This record gives sequence, structure tokens and C-alpha cells, in this order.
Amino acid sequence: MQRLRASIDNIDAALIHLLAERFKCTQRVGELKAREGMPPADPAREEVQVARLRELADAAGLDPTFAEKFLNFVIAEVIHHHEAIARD
Repeated sequence: MQRLRASIDNIDAALIHLLAERFKCTQRVGELKAREGMPPADPAREEVQVARLRELADAAGLDPTFAEKFLNFVIAEVIHHHEAIARD
């Protein structure tokens, strides 16, 4: 049990670091969008990302619906950040 929990803890730490890197990239995207007068949301890009992530999840043996919910949560947070950048 202890070894499994240690593995879970390591995976959780990796997930957090990956999310931080993702948000650094989306921060730069938000800055570019604001500079170019583009809207914070990009529904076409989001649709492509959701479809891609669902396929990846299915191939990895992860529930695609769960993966979509997770990505939608991340996308909503990114849009929130992009809106804040555009206001500044």
C-alpha cells in the first residue's frame, strides 16, 4: 500500500508540474491574443483539443468522458486567465 501511495504522490506531483508548464504556455497565448485584439476563447480550437484528448484517453484506457470533463475545466480556467489579461 505504501509503495502504491508513493507512486500516486509522484504522479500527482508530475501532473502539477505539467499543468504549471501548460499554464505558462497559455499565459503567453493570452498575451498574444490580447495584443492582437483576439477573443479570449477559441471554440474551434477547443473542439479540436477535446476530440484529440478523448482519442488519447481512449487509447490510454482512460474514460474519454472523464478526460473531456478535465479538459473543459482546464479550458475554462485558461479562458478566465485570458479574459483577465485582456482587461489589464
